[in-house]
Amino acid sequence: MPYAELVATLRAAGCVFAEDEARVLTEAARDDASLAWMLARRVAGEPLELVVGFADFCGLRIAVAPGVFVPRQRSSALVRAAAAGLAAGDVVVDLCCGTGALGAALAAGVPGLEVYAADVDPDAVACARRNLPPDRVFEGDLYEALPGDLRGRVAALVVNAPYVPTDDIALMPPEARDHEHRVALDGGADGLDVQRGVVAGAGAWLAPGGRLLIESSRAQAPVTAALMAAAGLATAITLDDEVDGTVVIGTRS
Repeated sequence: MPYAELVATLRAAGCVFAEDEARVLTEAARDDASLAWMLARRVAGEPLELVVGFADFCGLRIAVAPGVFVPRQRSSALVRAAAAGLAAGDVVVDLCCGTGALGAALAAGVPGLEVYAADVDPDAVACARRNLPPDRVFEGDLYEALPGDLRGRVAALVVNAPYVPTDDIALMPPEARDHEHRVALDGGADGLDVQRGVVAGAGAWLAPGGRLLIESSRAQAPVTAALMAAAGLATAITLDDEVDGTVVIGTRS
């Protein structure tokens, strides 16, 4: 298919970044038949990342899978904030890991890290094991999934927990609400239910000086920071306008 026709077809289907998507599809296609098959899936509304099998994130190709939360570019703000305080030998935990993109990006950016990940969704765990050492990815509810010998040793606990209020899920783009598991999106009535559990348990797992870094929205960030402060963590909020990312950081004394 001529490139101009591919772009026009994507644009007619409502793809805002039709040129970018056309490039990704063209590079991923093995031949004209596979390109036509992938284009049909995309035009039908399937997320681009699922069509091609990967998401570009922090310079990496992250394997994705049906139902698993696809990493967003705004989460690169969390990666940069976490990496700034890490060195070889540090223990990092990617909690609510989804594809494991945060842990994979940190491992690539700071060589020598000891990276672990966990998620309650078995599909997410299976996917994350494609992006991280599989023996360091665990299934379970928050800290219950982690090996006990990590307690008190974690230098950075990076978390992109679901933070969409339940009633707002219906307003999300169909690529998310129709193709990602509810457990990856639903943060409860105010969007902060899972974050509360993360904050409540963090102190026992963080090393002295260790940091809890949680992605949030700008509106929710002050509440997340207050939760951390109530848990005895020194708090800060970082904003990254370039990717529209918001990160709340709590540091253990």
